[in-house]
Amino acid sequence: MSKKIVVLGAGISGLSTAYWLVKKGYDVTILEIKNEPGGSMISKKIDGFLIDYGPNSGLETTPLIRKLVEEVNLSDKMIYANAAASKRYILKNGELIPLPMSPGSFIRTKLFSPGAKFRLMAEPFISKSEDGYYQSIAQFVRRRLGGEFLDYAIDPFVSGVFAGDPEKLSVKSAFPKLYRLEEVYGGLIKGMIKGARERKQRSEESKQSAKMFSFLEGMQSLPNALADKLKDNIVFNAKVLSVAGSNDKRWNVTYESNDNRESLTADTVISTLPAYIASEVFGELDQKLAEHLNSIYYPPVMVLYLGYNKKDIKRELDGFGFLIPSKEKRHFLGAIWSSSIFPNRSPEDKAAFTLFIGGARSPRLFDTDKSELIKKVLSEFHRIMNIEGEPVLIEDKLWQKAIPQYNLGYIEHEKYFEAFEEKHKGIYLRGNYRGGISVGDCIKNSELEIN
Repeated sequence: MSKKIVVLGAGISGLSTAYWLVKKGYDVTILEIKNEPGGSMISKKIDGFLIDYGPNSGLETTPLIRKLVEEVNLSDKMIYANAAASKRYILKNGELIPLPMSPGSFIRTKLFSPGAKFRLMAEPFISKSEDGYYQSIAQFVRRRLGGEFLDYAIDPFVSGVFAGDPEKLSVKSAFPKLYRLEEVYGGLIKGMIKGARERKQRSEESKQSAKMFSFLEGMQSLPNALADKLKDNIVFNAKVLSVAGSNDKRWNVTYESNDNRESLTADTVISTLPAYIASEVFGELDQKLAEHLNSIYYPPVMVLYLGYNKKDIKRELDGFGFLIPSKEKRHFLGAIWSSSIFPNRSPEDKAAFTLFIGGARSPRLFDTDKSELIKKVLSEFHRIMNIEGEPVLIEDKLWQKAIPQYNLGYIEHEKYFEAFEEKHKGIYLRGNYRGGISVGDCIKNSELEIN
């Protein structure tokens, strides 16, 4: 008899995991609280503008992504970023300066002082840390690359990826590949050269060289296509209440659907729920697990989507967008030039932008009036971008709990999750608080060997 598997959550992690398991012949049921798939992947079309309220793109870091796309018949809808999107800007003293992407441009850039450039050359001669596990990305970068590189490269990058605070994020947990370069190769520059050979052997791409992708109808296209393949396996509007052991060493999953309490008995339960929701589901089974899950910080992030008439924008849109270092003290973290990256994001005579506000850097921004906050952000954005007109479209979404922060001490959570799974055979904790937060990480981690 085939094992009965229950997957909790129909975001990209849950759907991808379920898809591979169904292919292997398992009996799989997916429980999803919303009435549509995708989790934080939400794509909507408004007045000719295509808006992604969650992830706006992915990086093709593993062949598994292409395989999945092909198998759900999305190949003809998959698109890659405009070549100009490789150009990224950093705001410094109110000016947008391109992030150097080659040795020559690094030598010429105004982003870093001559002293910072010479400091970078010393990196191969810096010794390994003795306490890497409990080192923040800020400490790691200051030691290996210097303070200026932290302020104007890593700090804005961390805000762009995690909406996080580099003084708090663990280098080991949040940036394991960076940490590994030092641990295995003794340094970053040496490690990047040797690591590239390893990735080639594994048919993997680094996040720096991987192609950026999306879909003609936005990122929700992928979970929608997966859900279409799995439509007989998904129960929507199902709020999972608890997971408990049964007398036959299986697991009872209790959920609420249409005001009715239902239950399923499973050999295997795979949770892809956010940590703060998983804590409620597994709390009765293991109170200490609930404490670990609840202590994972998810900062609030507002996604602000703006549409403009192109004629009102007085600068060239020749890149991906820009990030803002903490030192610049602005009311938002950065902006993506959405309609410059992918086609079909705005009407022909319009331009679209996605701005990010808040995060771990400034969560208290949302204590103020929303309209006043947006007004301040628009004023700053218009000055930076030299925009003379008002937006023709403003859409916003506040994610109260946006991205799990792999902060200092996260290794203790990871150790406990492993111990919990070892003790409770048949339960797997998955999702973007384990193994990486990106779309690519979630798909890469979705192939699961069931014991």
